[in-house]
Amino acid sequence: MKTDVLIIGAGPAGCAGALYTVRAGLKTVILGGTSPGGQLLKTQDIENYPGFENPIGGFDLMEAMHKQCKRLGAELTRETATKIETSEKPYKVHTKEGKIYTAKAIIIATGSEARWLGIPSEEPYKNKGVSACATCDGFFFKGKEVVIVGGGNTAFEDALFLAEICPKVTIVHRREGFRAENVLIEKVKANPKIEMKLCNVVDEILGDDKGITSIKIKDVTTEKISELKCEGIFVAIGSIPQTEFLKGSGVELEDDGHIKADSKTKTNIEGIFAGGDCADSVYRQAITSAGTGAQASLEVISYINSL
Repeated sequence: MKTDVLIIGAGPAGCAGALYTVRAGLKTVILGGTSPGGQLLKTQDIENYPGFENPIGGFDLMEAMHKQCKRLGAELTRETATKIETSEKPYKVHTKEGKIYTAKAIIIATGSEARWLGIPSEEPYKNKGVSACATCDGFFFKGKEVVIVGGGNTAFEDALFLAEICPKVTIVHRREGFRAENVLIEKVKANPKIEMKLCNVVDEILGDDKGITSIKIKDVTTEKISELKCEGIFVAIGSIPQTEFLKGSGVELEDDGHIKADSKTKTNIEGIFAGGDCADSVYRQAITSAGTGAQASLEVISYINSL
């Protein structure tokens, strides 16, 4: 199937990109995968996306974006990209469903998945007390005691952020050393609201129908189990960019799997651009994803017009 623009991913980046390309008169197909919308579909309430007086559910936000794209003329499918061929133009994209698309330009906006704890008791409380985004969900825990799991910059930034609205923040980290920058470590240590439980891992999450009540943590050296009161857990142990299908395509990736893209969203291959969390390991917000998706589409329009 031939198209002008192929967008891989139907989250905020992919949808924002489609709005621009279809309005520029370019035939646009979005490969949304089996769950078009990605991580936001699992987010119960969003308060930090502009334009909504009251919180909006992630599913509702993505549904509105998808309807907007379709109204303007973009084709949204539930197909999943499995391989990109870049040896010759137009580029070819293979899907899990057996189709082959050819496109003048491609925007990769496949997002990322949060790296979770992976313990059985975690699943029932996802988005019901367990979150992977403090800036997204922190407000809902105002005045409550919370835990942050991790030892990198994100974990320490989250701790400082939550300490502004929570009476007690506890960082649980499996080692004594941290990957966070020294300046952040010193700020956290100086904050009386923040405590640390080092050389510990979360062993079990406890709660009831209303939410989390406490967690059990295990000392990795002594294997001693202790209980820690809390009403919210923020997992800050990284994310997994959804870029596995790009291996062998020639599109350059960072060591952690994120796509290497410049400030104009361009990858190392002419005509292939990247937006959203698959290329962003820093901000990982719906609004920044939409912004880079829009950037990518404007670059695509300029690129195709120059052909």
